[in-house]
Amino acid sequence: MYAVIKTGGKQYRVAADQLLTVEKIEAEAGSSVELGEVLMVGEGASVQVGTPLLSGATVTAEVVKQTRGPHVIIFKKRRRQNSRRKNGHRQDLTVLKITGIKA
Repeated sequence: MYAVIKTGGKQYRVAADQLLTVEKIEAEAGSSVELGEVLMVGEGASVQVGTPLLSGATVTAEVVKQTRGPHVIIFKKRRRQNSRRKNGHRQDLTVLKITGIKA
């Protein structure tokens, strides 16, 4: 069984026992979270699609760890103006392990 969920402004296709890296969710490592924005649930040929969300469908996940993404460099330059700016950014991420899908 698989589901399509929405979290952090993005959509993910998840299945049971899958590791998933999403934008930061405020939860401690080892705790359980419930993702309620389920867009679709399917198994084989039977698929339920929400409009836009499925009512009563939830996906439960366990927080494995809180981590950070790779260092991204932002460099802006205006040519012939002797103007340039360099910044860096690391996104806060949460690693989840999907424990169950309830349709």
